[in-house]
Amino acid sequence: MGKLCRNNKTGIKGGTSFSRVLAKNISGWVLILPSMILFVMLIWRPIAIGIGYSFFDLKGFTPSEFVGLKNYKDVLTDTNFIQTLKNTVMYVVWSLIIGYPLPFICAVMMNEMMHMKGFFKITTYLPVIIPSIATAMIWKMVYMGGEGGLLNMILYFFGVGPIDWLANKSLTIPLIVLSMSWNSFGSTLIIYLASLQGINRDLYEAAALDGCGFWGKFRAVLFPHMRGILLLNFVRQIIGVFNVTEQPLTMTGGGPNGASTTLGLINYYYAFKYGQYDKALAVGVITFLMLLVWTVVYFVMDKKISE
Repeated sequence: MGKLCRNNKTGIKGGTSFSRVLAKNISGWVLILPSMILFVMLIWRPIAIGIGYSFFDLKGFTPSEFVGLKNYKDVLTDTNFIQTLKNTVMYVVWSLIIGYPLPFICAVMMNEMMHMKGFFKITTYLPVIIPSIATAMIWKMVYMGGEGGLLNMILYFFGVGPIDWLANKSLTIPLIVLSMSWNSFGSTLIIYLASLQGINRDLYEAAALDGCGFWGKFRAVLFPHMRGILLLNFVRQIIGVFNVTEQPLTMTGGGPNGASTTLGLINYYYAFKYGQYDKALAVGVITFLMLLVWTVVYFVMDKKISE
């Protein structure tokens, strides 16, 4: 009986402690509650509904018959799916080749500048404020075939005939990735530059006293400090590029002959071109699961780096 009473007292005490904690933080809960409601209603609820509907045969937006994994089977056995997945991976690979190292290199160079640093910060960040669709349209005009494209006008000045840039299967993805890298270059550079400016200058002076040149300072001071943010941006870039849709849709429509089609673009076509919303949801869930793995990797790495 005494033991039971002690347990009850503990439970009451625990409940009282919880009530005190809740009362103490009530203002914070009140402030965050609207955001949580909107987040659940606008983000998680559509995701949950989409996952559920992907197991049904849809008539318009209404589920009519439970078909299990049939939609997934139809999507995965489609002859274009494997090629589309390969294209998406190639976007990621080219983005890591073209768009990943350059902002870091420029940030290191800018960090060493004594004059006009503010000017270069502004000019490199300007492309970031341009919407991705507008950027894709601008670069489409740059790559335009015939004598009207900017690149072909430059080539014509040197006596070289016009080239249909985006019609070349081997060049389409790198050219699209180049436009994407131009659009996001400034934001990544600013992140790197902010991290570089957080390095204690005394460490550079100590390395210089030890006889270290630029590469010695890079290995001993700069890279150890920047390793964490470099790894995080590496994973972030994979996540961001893997879901690319607007650029190939605007610049090539997925051509030539599907050479630039991505998972995001085929998802768009299933839904808005073919009206096959069930298959579009299946593609969306498959992409979601792939990105979920990288997102988990990102948060695990972020936690380890923060610690």
